Amino acid sequence: MVLEARGVGVQIYTCMKDVDWVWKLKAPDATLFDQHGKAIGKHIAGPTWHLDDGSEVQGKALEVRQQPGTIPWLILAVHSTGGEGLLSQVDVVRRTETKGGLAPSTGCDSAHADAEVRIPYSASYTFFDTKK
Repeated sequence: MVLEARGVGVQIYTCMKDVDWVWKLKAPDATLFDQHGKAIGKHIAGPTWHLDDGSEVQGKALEVRQQPGTIPWLILAVHSTGGEGLLSQVDVVRRTETKGGLAPSTGCDSAHADAEVRIPYSASYTFFDTKK
């Protein structure tokens, strides 16, 4: 384990026409906090995690575990890194302990095309270097 951080923010959804009208995830927008409650970075679209030390990782979901009443737990493989900081050697990210963040179940129709909603969520993110 390289780092464990708490993400607190929103999941941003856009109302779009698919087979039917649905809320589609556009991006997360969360602040990452260390174990002492200090802000240390951001979680943004990609999905990407960027730390204040200049390092970042971008991942792709490998495993999804649905959770009742909240966004799923995830295991993500890192497919790109940047910077020289703490995340530079990370190759796996795990999201657990999620709260909130689910897309609305109503309110998306032709009258609300391209509308956005911001749904509060929080999660624990654990960053691993499995090559060590």
